[in-house]
Amino acid sequence: MNEFNQIDFNNKRTLIRADFNVPLHDKGPEQGEVRDDSRIKLFLPTLKAILAAGGKAILMSHFEDPPAKFDPAFSLRPVAKRLSEMLGFNVPLAPDCIGPEVEALVAQLEPGRAVLLENLRFNPGEKTNDSAFAAKLAALGEIYIDDAFAAMHRKHASICAVAAHFKVRAAGLLVRKELDFYERALVKPSKPLCVILGGAKVSSKLGALMNLADKADSLIIGGAMANTFLAAQGVQMGRSKYEPDLFPKVLGLLGNLARRGCKVYLPVDFIVAPALNSKGLGRAVTAQEMPADVMALDIGPATSLLFREALQSANTIIWNGPMGAFEQEDFSKGTTDMIESIASAHGLKVVGGGDTDAAIHEMQLEHKFDYVSSGGGAFLALLEGQGLPGVRALEGSKV
Repeated sequence: MNEFNQIDFNNKRTLIRADFNVPLHDKGPEQGEVRDDSRIKLFLPTLKAILAAGGKAILMSHFEDPPAKFDPAFSLRPVAKRLSEMLGFNVPLAPDCIGPEVEALVAQLEPGRAVLLENLRFNPGEKTNDSAFAAKLAALGEIYIDDAFAAMHRKHASICAVAAHFKVRAAGLLVRKELDFYERALVKPSKPLCVILGGAKVSSKLGALMNLADKADSLIIGGAMANTFLAAQGVQMGRSKYEPDLFPKVLGLLGNLARRGCKVYLPVDFIVAPALNSKGLGRAVTAQEMPADVMALDIGPATSLLFREALQSANTIIWNGPMGAFEQEDFSKGTTDMIESIASAHGLKVVGGGDTDAAIHEMQLEHKFDYVSSGGGAFLALLEGQGLPGVRALEGSKV
């Protein structure tokens, strides 16, 4: 892998994998236009550096998960429009991501200018990591840059197979920053290290839990994940969602953590209601007094205080996953309390995961965190200790 800052981009066609999978307005006068351009803004330093160096930028990205054929509802046209506004010059949208028309558009590209390829997932070869499709993409550029951290855990053609076609290939500035903070937070953390995991299922984060069991000094577990940990220890959880098939693994994990001296914090109270849509019916109950006819949908106030105190001694904090069903206002306070608690804690604070990121941005507190990762699945893959296929591709390793 080359170092980004040592590459000569002048007059070179640079194929750049970005992540433009951004939300659009679904109603009103702005329907179909970009609603949140945060991911585009995170990518701009890489793009501007290449353009300022005289590079010719060929941008590519997926957008949502369309059928493997053209569908205007999944076009990247809104992104091309927003990019043009942000850069102050027209960024044309190619009619496809490969083919003669695309090649002609790229051939006309001038130094310091950019073109956006149409949604990569309109071609079935993207998700299958097809070598022939990757070769056609690679033929468009002389240099390859991957700056799509949020997609680097996927073995897709624009991330993996394409990299092998380039002698000059590198991580973009965003990806480099993501990997640097991962190393500071998890590979070589300042101790004590506190890891906070939330979200719906233990099964989706079991790999992260197993990997972190050997690294963390304290572990805070919230969200519906905590239900499984409590139920495995005999706590009655009413109608709450949990995963009984994981009880043996959870109990084994708790035993391992206890032997290591890692402190585990679980909820001591919950906000409960008959159902997720039970507006106005939420109330706090202790974990030991869960009624049989309700669901745990958020951590309670005593738990928020417990978790806040647990964070005070940490020198490094990593957080992934909300504390409850925060998309519903009645069950959002546990997550907002956690955001405020981490924001007020000292030490290095790194957060990853789409749901968690959204809550932080909504509260406008991202400036209180050392780093808010742009990737959910990719961040989780790093927590699991898996490494990323996109990084291995840049390094020339087997994917």
